[in-house]
Amino acid sequence: MAVNQIVEFQAFGAAADAFEVVTLKAVDEISTLFRYELELVTKTPDLPFDDLMAKTGVHYSIGREANSKYGETLNGIRARTPKHQFEVLVDPFNRPGQPQSELLPLVQSGEPANRDGEGDRSVQAYNFRLCMTKTPDNRVAWPTPAGYSASRYELLARYLPAFEKTLGRPLAINDVMKADIVSNGKTDTNNNGAFSTDYIGGSYGYPEGRYATRARIRQAHVAYIQGFLYFLATDSRIPAALSAEMKEWGLCKDEFVDNNHWPYQLYVREARRLVGEYVMSQKDIQADLTKTDSIGMGSYNSDSHNVQRRPTEDGTAVENEGDMQVSVTPYEIPYRLILPKRAQSTNLLVPVCFSATHVAYSTLRMEPQYMIVGQAAGVAAKMAIDGRLAVQDVDTRALAARLSSQRAVLHKP
Repeated sequence: MAVNQIVEFQAFGAAADAFEVVTLKAVDEISTLFRYELELVTKTPDLPFDDLMAKTGVHYSIGREANSKYGETLNGIRARTPKHQFEVLVDPFNRPGQPQSELLPLVQSGEPANRDGEGDRSVQAYNFRLCMTKTPDNRVAWPTPAGYSASRYELLARYLPAFEKTLGRPLAINDVMKADIVSNGKTDTNNNGAFSTDYIGGSYGYPEGRYATRARIRQAHVAYIQGFLYFLATDSRIPAALSAEMKEWGLCKDEFVDNNHWPYQLYVREARRLVGEYVMSQKDIQADLTKTDSIGMGSYNSDSHNVQRRPTEDGTAVENEGDMQVSVTPYEIPYRLILPKRAQSTNLLVPVCFSATHVAYSTLRMEPQYMIVGQAAGVAAKMAIDGRLAVQDVDTRALAARLSSQRAVLHKP
């Protein structure tokens, strides 16, 4: 969003998914210092108005750029994806060795490996970050999702016994997900491994989806993940140790109590990205690390989850494609990152779906950077309003001074 903290939202015709005027009033800097009012006029009905950036008409991108576009090496379709990958060969077809029998569920025809480095409009996988527990008096059994069919997880049933044999030890829960204990015996559970809580291929329609489309995609993720958990706990083909451990776990009874103990928020890792005054790319997180208009710093590795699950080039096995876990050097974040091109908008700041390639966004998208950039956007907006300036004309030295006075870290010590 172009504003960080909405305190008043009025939409005409929103209940019918059709609107002509949207008014936003927002407060930033966690105070009443910054009041921003935007009137947005559109003649396009039945589109989600939460995507303010897109409604203003500024340019944006979706998916992965070709490596050649910004001189990168990590972007585009990947010929080989080493991490979160299948550790053993698993036949991709319903009847092994028979391509005419069609692909297994949750395997896509996919973009071929020989398109290495070419761009596409596919986005990395989404999931839900689950809150789980083994504490018996606070545990809710895994729900059976509506429309559940064990056949949907045939690929998992083939993979896990072979994976266990290769490991030479019994499988455990953290071989199929990342169940990190945070406090009171509760987890923040995320994806881990070749087949986990990421619904690979399920996110493509989300970035420009209408309300109804996004609701269907969200529910499809719920059904996929609930089915995955239930399958692990109940299907006879799951290795015994893992199945037994899964039965010891469940959702937390005292969390999300008004939503059947399921998280509210779909984890949308990436969707639209601004194409603005400056596009951060791979060089800005690995080599060109300092900026004259720095508003903060980032340091988390470039972390993109898988984008597709496809047959290997020879058609004999399944592989995931798109995961990227690449280290970075602590880098400075420029104010230009959140600026649209002057000809397109002079009163819009974009502190979340900012101007970065897929590679750079994969490190910038982490919550600490969102907070850092959001703080800077709030301060800059106040300066632009007070000075009656285009956001592109905010004095970046004065902005840096004000951020530094608020204890923001703009440069390495």
